[in-house]
Amino acid sequence: MSQIIINCGLDEAGRGPLAGPVTAGAVILPPDFPLEILNDSKKLSEKKRASAELVIKEKALWGLGIINHDTIDRINILQASMLAMKNAFDMLMIKFDDWVKNNNLDPSVYRRENILCIADGNKIPPVEANCKCEVKADARFECVMAASIIAKVARDNIMMEYDKLYPQYNYKQHKGYPTEAHRKICHEIGPSPIQRLSFSY
Repeated sequence: MSQIIINCGLDEAGRGPLAGPVTAGAVILPPDFPLEILNDSKKLSEKKRASAELVIKEKALWGLGIINHDTIDRINILQASMLAMKNAFDMLMIKFDDWVKNNNLDPSVYRRENILCIADGNKIPPVEANCKCEVKADARFECVMAASIIAKVARDNIMMEYDKLYPQYNYKQHKGYPTEAHRKICHEIGPSPIQRLSFSY
């Protein structure tokens, strides 16, 4: 009998911005999940992302990893992204056994050794599970789409909170991405307290 594989999607949000954290999601979808609400998070409107995120958190098993700007500067954005995915997966695994039990899933199928992580991109994060990486996985695998939504919504929410602390940088508008307006304000008044100083702005 062939082994049953449980796919766990891994994806990050925030590799490109000049400020703020990088976040990552890890998601295992249950068999009855409404897949039609999913897509690559970048292709969904903010409203649809927020709506999908609520359903994912209600029905799926998920984890979130957040790596701040100081750590990004210290270990570089690639390593920070890998660490965020690892932390997201570790959080998911803490909840795994209870999720299987609470959702009446077959424990002979939903076993830790049956998990296969699918990471978006061309690098395999240091997770304690079988893992493969796939470029554009967030457009091809529903579990990765869900992970991208978890990561994107979390990061956007964090940047909205930072906007309240540092309104002069207008983080609610560009979320820290390298827009012309963002670069301009950094040159005029200097970097914000959450600026990634290892990035060119």
